[in-house]
Amino acid sequence: MEIKNKVLKYLLDMDYFIAGISLIMLIGTTFMGVLMRYFFNNPYTWLEEFQLWCFVWLVFFGSGAAFRSGSHVSIDVVVDLMPPIARKIVGVFGYIVVMFILAYIMFHGSNLVKQLLDTGRYTNILKVPYPVIYSALPIGCVLMMINHTIVTALLFFTEKVETEGTEEEWI
Repeated sequence: MEIKNKVLKYLLDMDYFIAGISLIMLIGTTFMGVLMRYFFNNPYTWLEEFQLWCFVWLVFFGSGAAFRSGSHVSIDVVVDLMPPIARKIVGVFGYIVVMFILAYIMFHGSNLVKQLLDTGRYTNILKVPYPVIYSALPIGCVLMMINHTIVTALLFFTEKVETEGTEEEWI
């Protein structure tokens, strides 16, 4: 499926961009931290806070991108042996379970961000507000829900679906 609207495509690709930038920054700062600690005996004091931030954003934005590209691990040996109607029933049940879990995490993640906003907490060294870091949790869950819904709808409402062995995405 090709998205014709470029603005929509760029909005949907923001999770790839944010996760990619987070990964690059995480790897780069970790590498520099190792060099500074072991070769120059001058470690970065702020490195752990920055790595936490990058890792949280990488996990939650990368998970939304993984839903869209079909990169999450699934073991469906038993499901593949089922007749087509049973596969669809299992697929719908799996979709409902995943959406329930994501909604639960999103709800409690939103409460966490609200609590952090109310307390006005900042990180110790960099003085970054914690809500900035942990806002990735509810936003990432919303993106995962959107991407999972689109991918599931495409799987159920298209005749021929190529899932395994291809690198193609739905965008």
